[in-house]
Amino acid sequence: MIRKVFVSKVFERKVVLVTGACAGIGRALAQRFAQAGARLVLLDLDQAALDSLAQHLRDHHNVEVLALRCDVAEAAVVEAAVALAVEQFGGIDLLINNAGITHRSRFADTDLAVFQRIMQVNYFGALHCTRAALPSLLARRGQIVVLSSLSGFAPMLDRSAYNASKHALHGLFETLRLELAGSGVNVMLVCPGFTATDIRKKALVGDGSVTAQPIPFVGKVNAPQDTAEAIYRAAVRRKRLLIHSNVNWLARLLARLSPRLFERWLVPRLSGVVRR
Repeated sequence: MIRKVFVSKVFERKVVLVTGACAGIGRALAQRFAQAGARLVLLDLDQAALDSLAQHLRDHHNVEVLALRCDVAEAAVVEAAVALAVEQFGGIDLLINNAGITHRSRFADTDLAVFQRIMQVNYFGALHCTRAALPSLLARRGQIVVLSSLSGFAPMLDRSAYNASKHALHGLFETLRLELAGSGVNVMLVCPGFTATDIRKKALVGDGSVTAQPIPFVGKVNAPQDTAEAIYRAAVRRKRLLIHSNVNWLARLLARLSPRLFERWLVPRLSGVVRR
């Protein structure tokens, strides 16, 4: 657990846009960047939660906040939200693509609509936000942060749509990083380990309904605040990749050096699945 207070003025008065801002890592990120003195643009689907969080940040951190209901899967809605943010704050310095959903169902039992919805939110949501914010980020030599996961480089059972969306994010943003070389815009992929958020409680199942049995935690579980702190510190340093878990580095090492051992031994444990 990170305990020491890290003080930096890098993001003081900078404009930080966070998607999926009302819960979990997104909420913790909004609070951390507010503590750093940033001006915040918060996007989420829950307007009541947005209003409550915005008021909390204003009251406790005396920061400017623009809270907008926005489905990141809708390109036109994203464009309008980003345009309003640029109009109100003059631009965007840091875009955090955090919004995401997951599922738990075997490939053969998963409706096409579930694959489409997860790709719409996890992949196209990040794509839409980045396309809309990129002109401002280029003008201000800003930064893009993308929340991936362990699934970005290693599979987990019964998460084929989720895994695919995270692999797609790596393909997109690693390519974008190359294209932006020399522009002053940094791209950072973040791969957190298991984190105590509500995403597991709202996971979809094969028919598109919400699971009645939340996905269990496996191994070490990080608090959202610790993950947000690690992301904040990495953003200050403009890192390219952040892996925030002792599980992730082991999984990544095994997946690369001994894929058969990884698939036989570690994947079932990470997935919380016992197969006989």
